[in-house]
Amino acid sequence: MAAHAGGLTATGDRTAVRVENLVRSFGDRRVLDGLDLSIAPGEFVALLGRSGSGKSTLLRALAGLDHEVAGSGGLSAPDHVSVVFQDARLLPWKRLLDNVVLGLSGPLAADRGRDALAEVGLAGRERAWPVELSGGEQQRVALARSLVREPRLLLADEPFGALDALTRSRMHALLRRLCERHRPAVLLVTHDVDEAVALADRVVVLDRGRISADLPVRLPAPHRHGGAAYEALRGRLLARLGVDAAGRAEDIDSDGQEKTA
Repeated sequence: MAAHAGGLTATGDRTAVRVENLVRSFGDRRVLDGLDLSIAPGEFVALLGRSGSGKSTLLRALAGLDHEVAGSGGLSAPDHVSVVFQDARLLPWKRLLDNVVLGLSGPLAADRGRDALAEVGLAGRERAWPVELSGGEQQRVALARSLVREPRLLLADEPFGALDALTRSRMHALLRRLCERHRPAVLLVTHDVDEAVALADRVVVLDRGRISADLPVRLPAPHRHGGAAYEALRGRLLARLGVDAAGRAEDIDSDGQEKTA
């Protein structure tokens, strides 16, 4: 299993990810407060939460990117982890194929990179420069770069947040297809309840550094929007986020329940 910094102890079982009593603090502020979470191999989990709830802190811990941060708890994650960020983070001085295979070695690296670009609909664009691509195409390259390594865990930090609605919908369909083909465990951080329900097997809500809701998505893919079951799940998630179904903020107590006078 991958080694992680920050006072963590290793745990070992057949889950892809197991987090036990995870604590992360920045100065006097405890961002993750005894958090517990498990993700099965091949499972797609979406993580929702208001700003400051600890979503990105959890992602950084799982990616092993939170060195020199005070913390404790148990964390088990695969050795092969890839991260997709909100911006594609392509190197502008490298062509697309070189961006995809960055860090890979061996005689088959270029062939794997070409196959990965073809998977995301960019076959024949290997020699293009990042500046020649739209925002959606750049995120396709970022996905290819992540999946060419065949990760056992894919961490996605709001990868579609900067895209327009139509491009975002197309990227949802592409991500579903890629995950069905490669079968990594996935943890997607998003602020979009509809995106979480559209993509995930489970939706987890983080509040004050702890899991306040962990709900399975038992809706047929890919057409999950609409219908009573969808509206009920959407309403429960919005309530946990302190927003009613009409988009109005509510006054929510620490247990996730609406306060009454």
